[in-house]
Amino acid sequence: MSSGSTGGAGGHVFARATGLPTASHAGGAVVVDTDGREYLDGSGGAVVTSIGHGVGEVVDAIAAQARKVAYVHPTAMRSAEVDAYADELAPLLPVDDPRVYPVSGGSEAVETALKMARAFHLAQGRERHVVVARGGAYHGSTRGALDVSGRDGLRAPYLPWLGATRRATAPYEYRCPAPEHPVGCGTWHARRLDELLTDDVAAFVAEPVAGAGLGACVPDEEYWPAVARVCRERGVLLVADEVMTGFGRTGRWFACEHWGVRPDLLVAAKGASSGYWPLGLAVCSGRVREAIGAFTHGFTNSHHAVGAAAGRAVLRVLSERGLVAASERVGAVLDACLRERLGGHHAVGDVRGIGLLRGVELVADLATRAPFPRAERVAERVVAAARERGLLVYHSTGCADGRDGDVLLLGPPLVITEEQVAVVAERLALAVRDVLG
Repeated sequence: MSSGSTGGAGGHVFARATGLPTASHAGGAVVVDTDGREYLDGSGGAVVTSIGHGVGEVVDAIAAQARKVAYVHPTAMRSAEVDAYADELAPLLPVDDPRVYPVSGGSEAVETALKMARAFHLAQGRERHVVVARGGAYHGSTRGALDVSGRDGLRAPYLPWLGATRRATAPYEYRCPAPEHPVGCGTWHARRLDELLTDDVAAFVAEPVAGAGLGACVPDEEYWPAVARVCRERGVLLVADEVMTGFGRTGRWFACEHWGVRPDLLVAAKGASSGYWPLGLAVCSGRVREAIGAFTHGFTNSHHAVGAAAGRAVLRVLSERGLVAASERVGAVLDACLRERLGGHHAVGDVRGIGLLRGVELVADLATRAPFPRAERVAERVVAAARERGLLVYHSTGCADGRDGDVLLLGPPLVITEEQVAVVAERLALAVRDVLG
């Protein structure tokens, strides 16, 4: 046995965590482990599961396409399934005359969009290569996506490879840096962005609602219209990262719709296939596609027919079961339950979010909003306590200053019921009390 191997079941897996239960099966918003214990899925994994677990229609669609033709390379043959998926998805996208480039996940989608932005400007004889992104953002783990991400802890080991991105302020209402907060915050952020948009900037990348990095931070009503206007006036492409917020998560098909914003490029993943298949999407407007022409870029598994079959099946389930509207309705119930159960706790600084994407920020001092020191690992301890109580929940750290700051993130399957979200709030409140008194 090689050095460091644990042997036994799973001993050869390069695991991301240790000491965890093993999933056996799942259905709806419930996951069952190999000991028969049930867990209410309060986070959809990493806010991935949109249509719920165990949906047979999606499994059948994947199997049928795999039997028909599992793989052809997109430079050798077209796929009827990919064509059909793009045609069905296009009317739902908040992008003008959209062109869909399917890939295998969110990081690949971001890498693709960044290259599209660069190619767009090059095709028109403009030497624009700089990308602007926000502090506290998360856009993926591959090298380019990590560079545009603004989470210090994730970037730290790889800093010698990074550093090309300019950093804009993030609309983080609980810790808003705008001097006149809460008045005019969106306009203030847009002015700060405008100062960064020199003639070498190709694109501005941002999440419509901050996800994993800052924990379901919703900007004020002024922010997105003002930012979109600045980008348009400066000739900078606007890239909306809807990897976490797309496909009904916020109560709209895409979060951009809340503010009537139509980006030049949009990236999505997670809910696109609800975790049934690795699927991401980089979408550009027809104007951008026409300008790019030949595109020097590709992945082995892009334009995958089985992935498209999964995506089509998920679209049908979302539409036929009214899950986008359900996200808005049940999300409001979840918000009310969280505020009722956690709002008075001495360590709960903020409860925020939209639709079925909700965040709870934990602080050491309510008056000063001082975060817990990172060494105390408060978020991780609460997540573990919640799991002991039969609740799966996601978390984020470093939101306050890049190092300290603890957020619990909820993004359950959109099929979750009002009764179940009440249980989510109850179990989470008990887990917080288990750890923090």
